[in-house]
Amino acid sequence: MDLRRRQRFLLAILLSAALLIELQLSTAATAPENLVFQVRSKFAGKREKDLGALRAHDVHRHSRLLSAIDLPLGGDSQPESIGLYFAKIGLGTPSRDFHVQVDTGSDILWVNCAGCIRCPRKSDLVELTPYDADASSTAKSVSCSDNFCSYVNQRSECHSGSTCQYVILYGDGSSTNGYLVRDVVHLDLVTGNRQTGSTNGTIIFGCGSKQSGQLGESQAAVDGIMGFGQSNSSFISQLASQGKVKRSFAHCLDNNNGGGIFAIGEVVSPKVKTTPMLSKSAHYSVNLNAIEVGNSVLKLSSDAFDSGDDKGVIIDSGTTLVYLPDAVYNPLMNQILASHQELNLHTVQDSFTCFHYIDKLDRFPTVTFQFDKSVSLAVYPREYLFQVREDTWCFGWQNGGLQTKGGASLTILGDMALSNKLVVYDIENQVIGWTNHNCSGGIQVKDEETGAIYTVGAHNLSWSSSLAITKLLTLVSFLIPFFCNIAL
Repeated sequence: MDLRRRQRFLLAILLSAALLIELQLSTAATAPENLVFQVRSKFAGKREKDLGALRAHDVHRHSRLLSAIDLPLGGDSQPESIGLYFAKIGLGTPSRDFHVQVDTGSDILWVNCAGCIRCPRKSDLVELTPYDADASSTAKSVSCSDNFCSYVNQRSECHSGSTCQYVILYGDGSSTNGYLVRDVVHLDLVTGNRQTGSTNGTIIFGCGSKQSGQLGESQAAVDGIMGFGQSNSSFISQLASQGKVKRSFAHCLDNNNGGGIFAIGEVVSPKVKTTPMLSKSAHYSVNLNAIEVGNSVLKLSSDAFDSGDDKGVIIDSGTTLVYLPDAVYNPLMNQILASHQELNLHTVQDSFTCFHYIDKLDRFPTVTFQFDKSVSLAVYPREYLFQVREDTWCFGWQNGGLQTKGGASLTILGDMALSNKLVVYDIENQVIGWTNHNCSGGIQVKDEETGAIYTVGAHNLSWSSSLAITKLLTLVSFLIPFFCNIAL
């Protein structure tokens, strides 16, 4: 075929195609019929060895959907042992594992960074991993002009173009400060009964450059803290804003075996009774109506739990013990000890009330907190008493200690009261609920995309037992004079 004939042939093809397109557009504009497209799966005709890509495709697709997340958990709430719960997440590209304390009483996620001042270098609990933004191909700094910066930095000296700094002060006087980083977080996606796949999202977190107080100590150090508060800067709020998860999560802290369950998503079983969150509180606060010690109701003033803006009781997984105002602590302890006049009490480390005891713990009363909507939370003797040696026990109740900026005492229910219970935080509906549960078992969560119900099992991340031994020996050393007095 010569050049002229080829040109005429190609021109005819182009004209035919143009007419066909014009006809299809005209038909689509005037007729209501559905257009049908032939779709061919990219996996069609694949051999068996290629079918693994299908699962990878599904996992990638699920990472864009509202899903349930399983956070592996470790730790316990015993003051003489670890005294905190921590989870494992991945950060950066390539992903590196970080162990972070799960804290419902704060908001942002932060980790210790390379070059940090006063950051612990070694821990008796886990192997520490400093985050290095230069080693992650997906890490980006967050500038002062980023909207997110206004959530954590209200200082006027943060100018556009500069890196956004953060400072967090905790109730125990500890602090962390550094700068914000945006990077990939790697999580375990619930894909079946006690089964997970991998998923990821982008998160902004703090890169800690200086720590103070207990955060700078190495004995029980972890890599950082993961805040699960309600603000826009919190870990769960960021994932929810990307459509990754619902603003709902739950934990079941196993104080018998350690570890437990921490899941993001809708829990469908076991069912829990819920009480409303206080709308004006920055924390997960609920209204407490009464406290029962055994069958007796404590006589408390109507403003006993009024601490200004933080009215009510704060539910906080980042706090180990239970903190009560003096007006509540004193009558509570008096009522518990009313039937134990024989006990010789001794104060240890200016915080713990301890005593010599060899009888059964069920002789002590159950303490029950009564909330709105007839919701109650029972704390049993085995939960509010901890053993420092075979014949010596201490109370976990604490008087005062944690206060608001205005100096008012806070009422905080920490892990000591929350352990061995499934606790559900439904931020979207502004309610919190709980029920007694075997935290070594499992809970059921709902897959929002398919409606399927999956079981999430318990975890117990390994940790060094040397920490528990060290803390126990410290407590016992303070009790030596007490033991000697008993012997005399």
